Amino acid sequence: MTLIVDSQSVKAASTVGKDSRGYDAGKKINGRKRHIVVDTLGLPVMITVTPGDARDEIMARDLLWRLRLTHPQITQIWADSAYSRDLLPNWTQGHLWLTLRPVLRPKGTKGFVVLPRRWKVERSIGWIMNARRNCRDYERLTQHAEAHLNWAFITLMTRRITRGGKPRADSWTKKFGSDDS
Repeated sequence: MTLIVDSQSVKAASTVGKDSRGYDAGKKINGRKRHIVVDTLGLPVMITVTPGDARDEIMARDLLWRLRLTHPQITQIWADSAYSRDLLPNWTQGHLWLTLRPVLRPKGTKGFVVLPRRWKVERSIGWIMNARRNCRDYERLTQHAEAHLNWAFITLMTRRITRGGKPRADSWTKKFGSDDS
């Protein structure tokens, strides 16, 4: 089983306590960070909310450990380059028997580039941002923020199930190839 992991920083409202918020210097956002793990269809497997100053490669150890315990069938995880620091791929291979593969940007590119495999988690983040309330974090507890994100995914999936009609072909899959390439 293959999964994709990424994080997103969002601003926190005044209701969020100082103990569960932080400043993400890379994005220049004072708030929380959402670590989202999705399968190859873009459906959520695990969501973790942390203060914004939490580094991806440090939080990934806890996240991947919990993933391994709850989903022992996982074989590889695709991630962005932030997850390849601090020898994290070696740690996951040695301790968790998982293959962590960073997806790097092509050299010499500027601006937005659709990266293979990683676009699925980015698309999932875009889906939950369609729910207006997810553009900012209002919840006092991180557990409530995680539950709210799970609720947004549940709403999205039930709308797809009840939509009916013939499923349309995904143009992204046609354009960028299959998941395992």
